[in-house]
Amino acid sequence: MRINSEEIITLLSKQIEEYSSQINVSETGTVIQAGDGVVKLYGLANAILGELLLFPNDVYGIALNLEEETIGAILLGSDRLIKEGDPVKCTGRVVEVPVGGELLGRVVNAMGIAIDGKAKIQAKQTAPIEKIAPGVVLRQPVKEPLQTGIKVIDSMIPIGKGQCELIIGDRHTGKTAIAIDTIINQKGKDVKCIYVAIGQKKSTVAQIFDILGKYGAMEYTTIIAATAGDPAPMQYIAAYAGCAMGEYYRDSGQHALIIYDDLTKHAAAYRQVSLLLRRPSGREAFPGDIFYAHSRLLERTAKLSDEFKGGSLTALPIIETQAGDISAYIPSNVISMTDGQIYLEKDLFNSGIKPAINAGLSVSCVGGNTQVKAMKQAVGSLRLGLAQYREVEAFAQFGADLDKTTQAQITRGERLVELLKQGQYEPIDVSAQIALIFAGTRGYLDEINVSDVRQFCLNFIKKLEEKHKPLLDKIENEKQLSESIEKELAAVINDTKTMFAL
Repeated sequence: MRINSEEIITLLSKQIEEYSSQINVSETGTVIQAGDGVVKLYGLANAILGELLLFPNDVYGIALNLEEETIGAILLGSDRLIKEGDPVKCTGRVVEVPVGGELLGRVVNAMGIAIDGKAKIQAKQTAPIEKIAPGVVLRQPVKEPLQTGIKVIDSMIPIGKGQCELIIGDRHTGKTAIAIDTIINQKGKDVKCIYVAIGQKKSTVAQIFDILGKYGAMEYTTIIAATAGDPAPMQYIAAYAGCAMGEYYRDSGQHALIIYDDLTKHAAAYRQVSLLLRRPSGREAFPGDIFYAHSRLLERTAKLSDEFKGGSLTALPIIETQAGDISAYIPSNVISMTDGQIYLEKDLFNSGIKPAINAGLSVSCVGGNTQVKAMKQAVGSLRLGLAQYREVEAFAQFGADLDKTTQAQITRGERLVELLKQGQYEPIDVSAQIALIFAGTRGYLDEINVSDVRQFCLNFIKKLEEKHKPLLDKIENEKQLSESIEKELAAVINDTKTMFAL
């Protein structure tokens, strides 16, 4: 074989030209203590707060405690794979998760990795889980409604796009049911939904996935699951990861809804991590910055101004109370940083009133600006009528002789309570809600047996949808109850109640 010297010279010249003297330098530290999801490191003098660290076996961690000689970090993986003496490297990055439409219909963990057994998510973009909330100048007032499909909420505790409305109550009072119904009601409304399950059972998450799939809601929904079996650090970062995914839609001019279920377990996970990192504890053993941990998350909820594409991120955080105590540390903290709360009461739930919302303790601070005029006209004295009924309800149990005014209040109140009852996974369109509430507040149901009110509502909606669809369209388009609309509604109501009259 003949050696061609010119070819050798050409190859060597090319190698010399392409040669780079750049040295790949990475800072390395050593694990000196590991266990319970946290590690203590020596070295890494240049690590920054919140930086992503790389451990052996492709386990990642986050630097949280920056001390004089050591670093405390939380592990985003199994601590069984890490032992004393293992090397650890700085990555120069913060924790990022995939964002975009590729995540719709999927179930992912707190790192955005698919856990639903389907193909790997091929997201084109990533975003850091921690981000500074939009400033005042970037926002606009909440004025666009986000309909939940639940009569009692849309009528008395309305929610707007960009609002942060707390759902609070004891165990098994229907908090998650309200959140799931709200997601189902967004079908066809061009609102992307994110459900963050923190510290729940895997079976519960699977059940929610099945329900959303059954009603066609998974097409526009992403589920982030940090279940009870996951390490506390994963439960802690899940809420921020979900928020980053929602911000992608907000910043691109779209509308998104995020459910944090629930922030009580999120606070407990952060407390566990903080205690293991030996941070000073305060009230109820929570760390001093627990308020900041939630406020910096919920402040990212916003309706951006039109100059910044006008997108929105609406949040429904959930808090679980103990024996109805809303003045406890975490509930009172979160109440102070949200735009109102929906309070669910155990006694109402046990007495068969579902959703078990206490209208007296529930409030929406900004959602009233989003209500259409027709709903405001229909609602009228609904809240006052319910409050008066609660006041005189006790007298009705004694069967004592009551004056006509009190009897009228009890009659109207009993029917309003029945009217506002609603089955799970049965969201109602806003125009149908207006028609129903109009029938209740104007006294058309006073002549119907209380036991027949639910059936009347079903028959009335069915008749409107099948025979009087133009009337519903007129309510939706005109957005107010004109005299002609009220007359048409009254005629349909009187026609429907003939079979129910006393």
